[in-house]
Amino acid sequence: MISKDMLIEDLVQKYPKLVGPLKVEGIVCLACGEAVWGTLEQQAHEKSIENIDQIVERMNKLLVD
Repeated sequence: MISKDMLIEDLVQKYPKLVGPLKVEGIVCLACGEAVWGTLEQQAHEKSIENIDQIVERMNKLLVD
């Protein structure tokens, strides 16, 4: 399961299938060609994304499906 305080690089390594869905949500990462470091929440803040809790919930649902 992921959380908003998870490091982007850890998320990509552990859950590569979330790269595409996160990109759709506006959160790009290393695998998308943009060098991004820090936490999922920090990245969302930098992109002015305010619904990070809902995004994390959707991503966790994808992991169990």
